[in-house]
Amino acid sequence: MAQVAFLDNLLREYLVFRGFSSTLKALDLEQRTEKDQHFRAERILEQFTYAVQTYDLHGLRTLWLHLDNNLFTKLDHTYAVAVKKLENSLLKYYLVTAYSNNKSDKISEFFNKMAGELQQQSEWKDWFYFPFCKNAEESPSFALYFTKQWQDTSLLSLRNFLTTVYQCLPQPTFVRAEQEAAHMQRLNEDNTGLRSRLLHAQQELQQQAQQQPVSGSSHNLSGDSSTRRRSVYRHQQSLNDILPFDISPPGHIVDDFCIIASEANSVGQASDAQARGLKLLIRNIGSGSSPVLGRKDQASSSVGDKSTKRRSGSVGRSWI
Repeated sequence: MAQVAFLDNLLREYLVFRGFSSTLKALDLEQRTEKDQHFRAERILEQFTYAVQTYDLHGLRTLWLHLDNNLFTKLDHTYAVAVKKLENSLLKYYLVTAYSNNKSDKISEFFNKMAGELQQQSEWKDWFYFPFCKNAEESPSFALYFTKQWQDTSLLSLRNFLTTVYQCLPQPTFVRAEQEAAHMQRLNEDNTGLRSRLLHAQQELQQQAQQQPVSGSSHNLSGDSSTRRRSVYRHQQSLNDILPFDISPPGHIVDDFCIIASEANSVGQASDAQARGLKLLIRNIGSGSSPVLGRKDQASSSVGDKSTKRRSGSVGRSWI
């Protein structure tokens, strides 16, 4: 929430503009005693570290209770264990720092003030022996907390937790004013860039159209002719433009059957005439009027005459 400081300055300018002098003084006083440090986790961690290094148990507890009441209690109950673990780690870090600097009075003060609260937690059962332990840094129960790795890890975990919580906090509309202004500025810049690109593209198109007038006209002529040819072709192919023409209908099917019937009648008549001719021929075979028998008689008479003549001739020749 880096924009909180910027918004504080805007609010101060607004109060000066409106003439709210008493409100401005109260604002300045509240800002000097502010514990949230503009919701910056590293600033809060610096306050915790300063309280530990100066053995300020009251300041340490006051800052933690402020965060617990205004921040941690608003979280989901699943984070309660993590919050309690971070608090205990911070208190143990305070005791280890005081022991390392031989501040036994600060250790005694700590247990005198915190004994009633810590007795209810099983995690602190061994720590009540801590003020009476000699060489606590070598004790198996406390040696881990004297290592720099554990101390750095505890402080880093606290910082990461605070950073995550601050990022997830619901922000009021006034806090989002800077973000909205930055978003509008980005939109205006994008709009300006798009307008310039569009103007540049239009100028390029105009230059290309001016550089190719002749080729464009020839292309237009050829395009018009081809378009006309295609239109004529399409015009001929349309069904509405096909003209109907007369076709003489074929003869009725009954006429064909009539022809077949007439042919059959003529064939029947010919066969009847042929049959009557054969009957007449058979009747006339035995009669004298039969041309065949007449021909046979004539042939036999002519043969008889010839033979008579031959006989007479032969006899005469023989006689001669």
